[in-house]
Amino acid sequence: MNNSEIELLVRQILEGMQGGENKSSASGGAIPEKARVAMLVEKGRFEIQEHKIPEVGDDDILVKVEGCGVCGTDAHEFKNDPFNLIPVVLGHEGTGEIVKMGKNVLKDSAGKPLKVGDKVVTCMIFGDEPEITMYDLNKQNVGKADVYGLLPDDDVKFNGWFADYILIRKGSSVFNVSDLDLDSRILIEPCAVLVHAVERAKTTGILRFNSRVVVQGLGPIGLICVAVLRTLGIENIVAVDGNEKRLEFAKRMGANYTVDFRNYKGAEALGQAVYDVLGGHYADFGFQCTGNPVAHANIYKMIRRGGGLCELGFFINGGDATINPHFDLCQKEITLVGSWVYTLRDYATTFDFLKRAQAIGLPIKELITHKFPLEEINEALKTNLSMQGLKIAVVNK
Repeated sequence: MNNSEIELLVRQILEGMQGGENKSSASGGAIPEKARVAMLVEKGRFEIQEHKIPEVGDDDILVKVEGCGVCGTDAHEFKNDPFNLIPVVLGHEGTGEIVKMGKNVLKDSAGKPLKVGDKVVTCMIFGDEPEITMYDLNKQNVGKADVYGLLPDDDVKFNGWFADYILIRKGSSVFNVSDLDLDSRILIEPCAVLVHAVERAKTTGILRFNSRVVVQGLGPIGLICVAVLRTLGIENIVAVDGNEKRLEFAKRMGANYTVDFRNYKGAEALGQAVYDVLGGHYADFGFQCTGNPVAHANIYKMIRRGGGLCELGFFINGGDATINPHFDLCQKEITLVGSWVYTLRDYATTFDFLKRAQAIGLPIKELITHKFPLEEINEALKTNLSMQGLKIAVVNK
């Protein structure tokens, strides 16, 4: 017998001796017959519905949801349904506690043991490609895989993290993150986006310790970008936005300089402002973190000849950007990379980024400015759309 077969046999014996350890949660209390989901039933309206919790198969995991961040993708779906998913249970930045497991589930996607009571997050679902592992994906992002929180409604119902429970099915990636607190776990998914973006930037060979870097757009994504750069030891960071509170927060996250674009008219003037605050230098590298095509066009003016740019702001079709290929790209020999979601390896790396950011005193968890209970999810999404605060979260009591 191999090690996996031995582990499975031992587990089955222990379960039999304990009368079925998976029938109740480690934190106490029986698993209810029914639980709530927040079903987006039409544009702009979630409905709290109660459904029977499905049976947990041999390869499944039932998780009691503790919290889930509200992503810009959730807000777009709530407002306009661009993915034609309605009805759907949204929420993909979630985390919770394992309360029941199938007998075949022994380890997470990184090989770490799993048991009832562990805290977990999910990444992607590879139902159609079961042979893919995190080690195969070092050079391939996970944009073509399915994700909990963006699954069409079906008989399971518990398909997203905006719910009391979620059923993690066979073929899913899942990670044991019991060593992280709740707020850190809620931030894992958006932080992974930036870990991946910085890894993409590093492939250009331009981003170094002494690089001068400009980050444009200081929503949660841009602010996390500043933090990732700072944890890598990059000292010269200028943050660009038009919101005074976000500019101030960027300094706390590690930016040395800030530029308020409201004070400058036109891309040339904005580029000159970056040049001035960097002591007579344009940026060696830029990260464009907004979904605004005008912002994309502007950032070329902030980057030096031979510099680099990572575009990561467009998670939906935000329209076309107008640049001058001669002056903006060719003459300056800009190295441009795009970034889209993350690889599974990036996801695992993010756990250590969060620990490192907190160890050096970055206020990463203060990104979460608003918390709503599940029954107030409509208000949570409206708060996100109104750009109040930074990261909005739905947290179960």
